[in-house]
Amino acid sequence: MSDTLSLPWASDFHCHLRQGDMMDTVVPMVEQGGVRTVLAMPNLTPPLTTTQMAVDYGTALQKLAPNVRFILTLYLNPDLKPEEVAKAAAAGITAVKVYPSGVTTNSDWGVLDFKTYYPTFQAMQDHNLVLCLHGECPSDASKGICILNAEERFLATLCELHEAFPRLRIVLEHATTKAAVDCVKSLGDTVACTITAHHLFITIDDWAGQPHHFCKPVAKYPSDRDALQEVVRSGHPRFFLGSDSAPHPRRAKQGEKPAAGVFTTPILVPLMATLFERLGCLDKLEAFVSTYGRAFYQLPAASLSDARLVLRRKALEIPESYSISGGSAQMSDAVVPFMAKQELAWQIDSV
Repeated sequence: MSDTLSLPWASDFHCHLRQGDMMDTVVPMVEQGGVRTVLAMPNLTPPLTTTQMAVDYGTALQKLAPNVRFILTLYLNPDLKPEEVAKAAAAGITAVKVYPSGVTTNSDWGVLDFKTYYPTFQAMQDHNLVLCLHGECPSDASKGICILNAEERFLATLCELHEAFPRLRIVLEHATTKAAVDCVKSLGDTVACTITAHHLFITIDDWAGQPHHFCKPVAKYPSDRDALQEVVRSGHPRFFLGSDSAPHPRRAKQGEKPAAGVFTTPILVPLMATLFERLGCLDKLEAFVSTYGRAFYQLPAASLSDARLVLRRKALEIPESYSISGGSAQMSDAVVPFMAKQELAWQIDSV
């Protein structure tokens, strides 16, 4: 077995790059983790609700990482009318992100009734924009909905949207359940699914009591993780990488109410290579981290003349934390990565 891997630079189709000092910290780490194409999430404060806001954000990101292609998104909101969708498409905006109200970080402006947005979805279908779904229903004890079944209860909405807009490209993001995998597989070619690195590793026991493994949607049962692993092992072309890497300061993760988010950006491709080797499917790595997502998002495929990423089989110890740029260097001003202080089997040879 070779001790090196050569593959195209990865594409991450779901990443939180934040703003302010945190943005200055994590954006340069995108390339460090082996990624040169990244879909940037719009749930900032305030959220990216207009074309100009998204374009300005893209400009700020590009200054921090000139080699990275940033795919920009808008946050679905009541003011996102068909006219703004047309404007966004003309400006190169690729996708619109849907957050059901209250389900995760900065989702207070989120959706309560999907049908009110059908004119917007029609415009997105007409202008070939992608609809990115945080696929959970808000928790509601009176309806029997909690964080463990919120994703599965959302799947009926996914099916309704696909039936109503069959040409609209839809991505069910960060799937965590066997039910979600089965649902996406049953739908047409305009429906795809991203899977995170951390959901391929962990189950409910790994985040209960471990705030740095807590995210939304939460990792579920071993049988659910097995289903995620099996679909990537099979090389299904509508399942691809979306890290949902979501950094928070340590104080926010270890506080009274831990913030939801797992941080994988600076170690992303070595993490995936380590996992795929464990699963016995290193031959599927390139397609999962590059080919499939780029095809669904209608981006050019990597060519043989493009720069390649080289991975070497060499132990990589994940740091305990990363200091936040502009912070005080105190413990609270650092970001703790996924699997901190653990060892990966692969590292990037050079960046």
